Amino acid sequence: MVKQEEMMKAALASTKAAGSVMLTLFTGLLVACGQQPSEPAEPDSAASPLRTRLLTGEQYSNTIAAVFGEDVANSVLPPIPPMDRTDGLLASGSAFVGVTSDQVSQIQQTGAAIAARVVDAEHRDFLIPCSPESIAAADTSCTGLFLGEAGRLLLRRPLEESRLAELVQIADYAAEQTEDFYDGLALALEAILISPDFVFIADRAEPDPDAPGQERLDSYSVASRLSFLLWNAPPDDALLLAAETGELHTEEGLARSVNRMLTSARLEDGMRAFFDDLMTFDEFESLAKDPNVFPMVTGTTLEHAREQTLRTVIDHLITQEADYRDLFTTKKTFMSMQLATVYDTPTRQGWVPYEFEEESPRIGLLTHVSFLAVNSHSVRSSPTLRGKALRETFLCQKVPDPPPDVDFSALIEDENARTAKERLAAHNSNPSCAGCHLVTDPMGLSLENFDGAGRFRETEDGAELEIAGELDGIFYEDIAGLAHATRNHPKLSSCLVNRLYAYGTGGPVSLRHDRDTLAWFEDRFVVNGYKLPALLRDIALSDAFSSVRSAETPVNIDDSFPIKSPAERASAEPSLASVENQ
Repeated sequence: MVKQEEMMKAALASTKAAGSVMLTLFTGLLVACGQQPSEPAEPDSAASPLRTRLLTGEQYSNTIAAVFGEDVANSVLPPIPPMDRTDGLLASGSAFVGVTSDQVSQIQQTGAAIAARVVDAEHRDFLIPCSPESIAAADTSCTGLFLGEAGRLLLRRPLEESRLAELVQIADYAAEQTEDFYDGLALALEAILISPDFVFIADRAEPDPDAPGQERLDSYSVASRLSFLLWNAPPDDALLLAAETGELHTEEGLARSVNRMLTSARLEDGMRAFFDDLMTFDEFESLAKDPNVFPMVTGTTLEHAREQTLRTVIDHLITQEADYRDLFTTKKTFMSMQLATVYDTPTRQGWVPYEFEEESPRIGLLTHVSFLAVNSHSVRSSPTLRGKALRETFLCQKVPDPPPDVDFSALIEDENARTAKERLAAHNSNPSCAGCHLVTDPMGLSLENFDGAGRFRETEDGAELEIAGELDGIFYEDIAGLAHATRNHPKLSSCLVNRLYAYGTGGPVSLRHDRDTLAWFEDRFVVNGYKLPALLRDIALSDAFSSVRSAETPVNIDDSFPIKSPAERASAEPSLASVENQ
C-alpha cells in the first residue's frame, strides 16, 4: 500500500515538472519532385533545418479556441513572453525566445485557469465527450477518452500510450483524494497545458524510406508547419488524420490536404496574421498621437487604420487573387466612419468597399493611414522612418541603426527650417549620417504630403513641399511615381518570398543554404502571375518545406523549463529556457 501511494504521489508530481525535449539534427536532402519539362525543377539541395519555436500569443489563443471554444480562449490572456523581431518577423523571433521562471509560472497559472473552466458546470457537458459514473470518484474510461482526444489536438499529435496512462493515473488519484472526478480531470489537463510539447512547436525528424540514410520531417511536424503557415492555428482533426495515415508523405495526399486548406475560410486568418507581422502592425498596440496636434485620431481610428489595410490585402490577394505588386498602386480599399475624417471623404456606417478617385493622391499601401501613422512621430511625420520601413518591410533591405553619438541639435535648433526636407539637410551634410539618410529620405520625403496622422496636406508650415524623388535609380515626380517605382522594384517579390518561406519554416532563411530554393520559389511566383495562393501552394508542396538539413546550432529545449511549487518558485533564481536554432 505504501509503495502504491508513493507511486501515485510521484505521478502527481509529474504534473509539476515538464520534461525536456531533446532533438538531434540530421542532414537530409530529398530529390525534387518531378516537374513538367518546360519548368525548372526545385533544387536538389532544397531543405530546411529542424526548429523549435514558441507559440505566439495569437497561436496560443487560437489553439485553445480550436479545442475548447472562443469563450474559454477569451477568458485568459496568453502567457507568452514578448518576442524580438528577427529578420523582419516576430514569428522568426519565436525560434530564439527565452522563457524565465516567472514566465513559466504564468504558463502554469494560465493552464490551471483554462483547465478549471473546461471542467466547470457551464462547459463540461459539451466539452467532455462522456459522463463519469459518479462525479465523486475516478472514472478511468471517461478520463482516458477525454485526455486522449484533447491531448491529440493540443499537442498536435497522439499521446504516447505511456504518457496517456500516466495522465489517467494522475487524474484518478486526484479524483479519489478530492472526491471530485472533475478536479482530477482538471489536474491532468493542466499537465498537458504546461507541457513544453504544447507551448513549443518542435519539429521532429524520421528516416526517409525513399532516401536511405537521409531524414525528413515526420508527418505530424509537416501537419503543424502547414496549419500554422496557412491558418495560424493547430492542425484540425482532418489534417491530423492525414498525418496519421501517412497521406502527408505522398504527393497526392499532401496536395489534397493543401488544396483543402487553401480553399478554407481559415486561410484569411492565417494570411492576416502573416501580413500583420510583416508590416509590423504590433506597433499599433503602443501607438498614440498627440491629441493637441491630431484631435481627430483616437485609439479607435488607429484600430480601424490597421483593419483597413488588412482587409485590403486579404481582398486583393485572397478574394480577387490579384497580382501582389498591384497592392502598391491599387485605388481600391475599404472605408469606415472612423477613418473617413482622416481621409476627408464621405462614407456610411460599417466597413464598405471604397475606391479613391483617379486624381486622388491616395494610391496603394504606402498611402494608407496605417503605414503613414505607424512610421511617424506622435506630433509630426518622419520621412526617415517611412523610407526605412519601405526598404526593410517590403524590399528586405536592412538600414543600419543610427550611430550612438548622433547629434540631433541641428535638427531642433534651425528655426528657419519649415519643412522636413530642410530639417533633414543637417543630417545629409554630416558624413556619419548621410549614408543612411540617402537611402531612406528620398522615398520618405515623397510622402510628405501626408502628415503624422496620414492626412493629406498641400504645404507644411506654409511652405511648399518638394516630393520628387528617386528609388534605386528610378526617378519620379510625385506620389504615384513612388508607388509605381515600388511596385516594379525587382526586390519586391523576392522579399515576400523570403519572408513567407521563413514564416512557414519557423525561422529566418540562410542565404548560404536557401539562395537557390528562394530563387526557385520566386521564378514560380513570376510564372503564376505574382498570386499569393499559388506561392503558398508551391511552398507547402515543396521538398524544402518537409526536408531536413543539419543546423549549425543544436535544437534544444533546456531542462530549465520546470513547473515548480509556489515555494520553490519564490526561492529560485530566474532561469532561462533558451531555444536557439538556425
